[in-house]
Amino acid sequence: MQEVQSQAELESLEVINHMDQAPPRVVFTKYHRELMKEGEKSMKETATSCTVVGALIVTMMFAAAFTVPGGNNEDTSAPMFLKAKEFMVFIISDAISLFSSTTSVMIFLGILTSRYKEDDFLQSLPTKMILGLFTLFLSIATMMVTFSAALYIMLHGKLCIIIPVILLSSVPIASFVWMQFPFFVEIFASTYGANIFDKKNLEKYWSTILDC
Repeated sequence: MQEVQSQAELESLEVINHMDQAPPRVVFTKYHRELMKEGEKSMKETATSCTVVGALIVTMMFAAAFTVPGGNNEDTSAPMFLKAKEFMVFIISDAISLFSSTTSVMIFLGILTSRYKEDDFLQSLPTKMILGLFTLFLSIATMMVTFSAALYIMLHGKLCIIIPVILLSSVPIASFVWMQFPFFVEIFASTYGANIFDKKNLEKYWSTILDC
């Protein structure tokens, strides 16, 4: 609605619709009520599926932090590969994945419990969805780095085994990202991109609302 108002002439904003005997904003809300319901349903379905994925990553990354590859030293209880560079990559990527997946779960829960008012669809809900998907993609990427570092440590750099295993394990992760990334790009472009209406189409659209 705000997009239409920003492009329309000021005097037309208060013109009463002949059929509904209501101003344009009320008419717009009335005839887009079903679209809002579809948007709410789509948002909730996406948020629910992403919440499940994020929760699984949180569980795995939390467990991985306390079951480090190579085990611990019996005398000091410190990790056996504490001074290895690969171990630092493992623990840092594990922490990033844990924090980003937890953040994504919190954001998606915020989407599920949102009011879904008309104004929420302008900035609030799209921004939450963008941040949720971004943090989820980050957690997936760093999870794969964690997995790769753990394999490298345990197999002592045997690339002939490590590389095929990593490639195979990346297939389901890549498929999820491939399915969700276009939606991420679309919602980002529609929220922060160019105006959704050009001047000619907007004039036709606005005159249709007024003449109903």
